[in-house]
Amino acid sequence: MKKGKNTMNFDSLVVSIRQVHNELTAQAGRAVNMSLTLRNWAIGFYIEEYERSGTDRAAYGERLMDHLSKTLQDQGLSRCDRRELYRYRQFYFRYPQIVEALTPQLASLLQGGSTRRLPAVNPGAAKVDSAAPQLRTKEQDLLTKLSFTHFVELINIEDNTKRIFYEIECIRGNWSVRELKRQINSLYYERSGLSKDKKKLAELAQCGAESTEAKLNIRDPYIFEFLGLKSKEVMSESALEDQLLDKLQEFLLELGHGFCFESRQKRILIGKTHNFVDLVFYHRILKCHVLVELKQAEFSHENIGQLNTYVSWYRKNMMSTGDNPPVGILLCTSKDHPLVEYALAGMDNGLFVSKYQLGLPKKEEMQRFVEEQLFEGGTENDE
Repeated sequence: MKKGKNTMNFDSLVVSIRQVHNELTAQAGRAVNMSLTLRNWAIGFYIEEYERSGTDRAAYGERLMDHLSKTLQDQGLSRCDRRELYRYRQFYFRYPQIVEALTPQLASLLQGGSTRRLPAVNPGAAKVDSAAPQLRTKEQDLLTKLSFTHFVELINIEDNTKRIFYEIECIRGNWSVRELKRQINSLYYERSGLSKDKKKLAELAQCGAESTEAKLNIRDPYIFEFLGLKSKEVMSESALEDQLLDKLQEFLLELGHGFCFESRQKRILIGKTHNFVDLVFYHRILKCHVLVELKQAEFSHENIGQLNTYVSWYRKNMMSTGDNPPVGILLCTSKDHPLVEYALAGMDNGLFVSKYQLGLPKKEEMQRFVEEQLFEGGTENDE
């Protein structure tokens, strides 16, 4: 603070508050991301330690990850399924240098659970640095400027020099995870190697690149599960949408047509992307899943395409013996004209379609419900 006459006016008050908010929010985001990254690295370290010298390792053999995953999840640990445990182990091997950024307390904790002294760089992965030591990214930059979701993309890169290249470019451009994936898929590294004007290519690559926001991205599945939050707590788009979903859930159950509530904000993994279905029911008469998506916007082909994707995923991954294909209901809310669409992805059997039309609520019922809720919500907001 500068000494002297106070020249603060209202605008400078707003600016000051915004600056301190942004700075401390960014600090919170960095702290949570660092903790999550170190947690996952440490899990990989412990797994590797156990595989090296666990006294009862032979009793589990190839089933180790399955047993470990089940035990950890039974004890309430998030993101510890079999695939994630392999990912943490791979993360540990790809980034042994993170050991040099550990706090004394964490290093002591890891040392306490280890049968050997913590190395500066794990000998089993020392070759990571030898490929291009002059390009090695600073450990502190890795931890403070990259989230674990960034690392998920980076550890899939086998070539060490290529991976370090993307680390440097990602940090320099403050890339979002989506931008990092886009640059990798566009073969930026390979194009840079072939380019005669690498500086110009780098400027073009950074120009217009999507950067990550300097705040805690609570919608990241790794983050909200690490913090012990439920998807419902972080995924709803607004208070109005939350109220609509609450009442919609009750409305469908009260119809008495066989709806059995199964899940809300159901997370499904399609490729490497996490998606969330607003409401999932199982219809005991139709013997199928019913997926409900609510969009606070006018109808768009992107919305029905998204719902069709969810329906197709459920059809491939969630149908059991005796089930009929799933169906989706899209509700687009607009003060002027709510719209209801049904998604019957890949359904070419006319009998199925007719049966569903009889068993599911009529579009007019759904539209009337949405209009009533929007009217009530609008009246409350006006007050």
